Amino acid sequence: MISRRELIVMYAGGKSMQDIANQMGCSLHKIKYWMEKYKIPIRSISEAIYLKRNPNGDPFKVKEPTSNEDYFLRGLGLGLYWGEGTKANRLSVRLGNSDPALIKNFIKFLIRRYGIDKNDLRFGLQLFSDINPQEALKFWQKELDVSKDRFQKVIITPSRGLGTYRKKVKYGVLTVYYHNRKLRDLICEELKVLGFCG
Repeated sequence: MISRRELIVMYAGGKSMQDIANQMGCSLHKIKYWMEKYKIPIRSISEAIYLKRNPNGDPFKVKEPTSNEDYFLRGLGLGLYWGEGTKANRLSVRLGNSDPALIKNFIKFLIRRYGIDKNDLRFGLQLFSDINPQEALKFWQKELDVSKDRFQKVIITPSRGLGTYRKKVKYGVLTVYYHNRKLRDLICEELKVLGFCG
């Protein structure tokens, strides 16, 4: 017989039911039986995958504002995500823009508000076909102080004349990615609380 306390401690500690079965030298079926008998809530598949990918807990930690600058940065970051972020993608925090200052402020928001590691950020670049990809990459690497290996494949869009928008995107549109569904949901929830998202 497996005690309820023992099962809760192992499961809450991040072990899967299969891990527990292996450790206890019994079948997965037996662990499922005791989980149900003790009415221990079972993680969803997405929760289990998240836990597998983040065995040491969340790779971020929400930091509550303590100064006027913190409050300003929180408002700015949430506003940028509301206006420029890709809310439709449910797996990661994504924001795209051609303005380096805007991108840098959003990155600063992610680091200061959520304590993310800048090294976990990835970048995408979309260019018109008459923009030099190497020149654009060097520009963004220097502006953001990141290495080339953090960039995904550059997407090239055919040029269609010299419009105002084209003049503004001399170095393309950069998208910053932070692959973490939980953080994406947390930011969207903050926007909902403030009445900005339905």
